[in-house]
Amino acid sequence: MMLRNAASFLGLCIAVTAFGVVAPAAAQAPASTSGDWVVPRTPDGRPDLQGNWSSATITPLQRPEGQDLVLSWDEVEAREGRAANFLERVSRPSDPDRLAPSAGGGVGGYNGIYIDRGDKVARVYGEPRSSLITHPANGRTPELTPEAQARRAERREFRSQFGQYDHPELRPLGERCLVSFGSNAGPPMLPNGFYNNNYTIVQTPDYVVIMAEMVHDARIIRIGDGPRLPDHIRPWMGDSWGHWEGDVLVVETTNIHPLHRYSGEKMKVIERFSRMAEDAILYEFTIDDPSTYTEPWGGQVPMMALNDRLYEYACHEGNYALSNILSGARYQERMEAENNQK
Repeated sequence: MMLRNAASFLGLCIAVTAFGVVAPAAAQAPASTSGDWVVPRTPDGRPDLQGNWSSATITPLQRPEGQDLVLSWDEVEAREGRAANFLERVSRPSDPDRLAPSAGGGVGGYNGIYIDRGDKVARVYGEPRSSLITHPANGRTPELTPEAQARRAERREFRSQFGQYDHPELRPLGERCLVSFGSNAGPPMLPNGFYNNNYTIVQTPDYVVIMAEMVHDARIIRIGDGPRLPDHIRPWMGDSWGHWEGDVLVVETTNIHPLHRYSGEKMKVIERFSRMAEDAILYEFTIDDPSTYTEPWGGQVPMMALNDRLYEYACHEGNYALSNILSGARYQERMEAENNQK
């Protein structure tokens, strides 16, 4: 935890520097005489990726078996209609005369007004997509290698000796506010199907900073080809270096922390950012990890302009939630021990 905080402080210092030196974005270039949209550019001539963006979508990561990549417009209408109906239903005011939950039962969670999983099918250059994964061709994550299966079995066996609430390290990383729920901050940066799929991008000639709203992580991408981190140093979001291929920002990330959702010992993530329209960035990713997956895999995620502010997602650090969860488990253990002695 202390190492993570130290790394976060260093990242914050660099991020503040980047925010402090960023030049104002160049005014959007005027449309051509044919009426076509023109990519806005920064003063150094690069496509301007800056602003607030959202990847919220009802399109799932993996494609249902037998489904084509591109949906028909009838399918789009049906899916978006179901999403709108669901949102309307779960956002209704709670009945003030409802009965209390049964003792020991679930008390429920947020209603729909607090959830923003998206209500639109992902569209890439006008094509409505049935999945975010585009390769392999079936739109699904590849099989695990025997090596990866053995690692997971070993991890399950090790964890089986502990109870679910024995100590904080057994709780999910998102619950502990170490990284986002799912893989929002990345890499790869994927929508979580729940909420806070929002980003702020700030860009200079030497850095691109992507601040994910979920857990408020600032990811710092250095532009160029400087020295990479040694293999044993593995930040939460890895070691990211970017370069421009024409108008596309290409980012290669290695040294990702082993507790990362998709991380393996040899994992490398390639990401591509390009302006797709005035109100959209196309985010593309490929995961290459021969120690974990039988083949590389990846996909495309449209990031739409978010005409709103992003606020700090403070999570529960400095709060009582995790200590209450663990102290509650200790209380239950004491009660069970006392009952067994009677």
